[in-house]
Amino acid sequence: MYVLILPGLWNSGPQHWQTQWHARHPDWKRVQQRDWQTPDRAEWVETLRLNVAACRRPPILVAHSLACALVAHWAQAARRGAIAGAFLVAPSDVDAPGFPSGTTGFAPMPMHRLHFPSLLVASRDDPFCSTARATAFASAWGSDIAWLDAAGHVNADAGFGAWPAGERLLLDFCARVQG
Repeated sequence: MYVLILPGLWNSGPQHWQTQWHARHPDWKRVQQRDWQTPDRAEWVETLRLNVAACRRPPILVAHSLACALVAHWAQAARRGAIAGAFLVAPSDVDAPGFPSGTTGFAPMPMHRLHFPSLLVASRDDPFCSTARATAFASAWGSDIAWLDAAGHVNADAGFGAWPAGERLLLDFCARVQG
């Protein structure tokens, strides 16, 4: 299994599950963006394109927060078969009035069917994405959806450090799409 980890806005700190998974799986690659504070969609999409192109085989994308929007934007121009699938956790609703300022070009959220398997993992009490919007994203993208209760934004602040249950979800997803 070849994995690209895609942190969202402000990156994922040392206690975040993405960082902890990367430490346990050093063969997984973490995509580094130039600007984590005021991201530009075109720049982030190009960075993702280059990272996917450098992979030996189609990877699984593991995206959190704003990186879910990144994957949806990237997919519009990506060639079919470039990735094996996408594991999309706690998407941020870039169209919401309360979405943090400082990002460029991520809104509107792409609402087109993704041409690869995807699993959207959403929290019923995510402050950055309502259940209605998470459901709409999954429906538009053709994603399966897994709901978490009382999980906030599924980050370290919400108590999701190592998140072994999430890692099992990812490994099950990988087995389905690569099996």
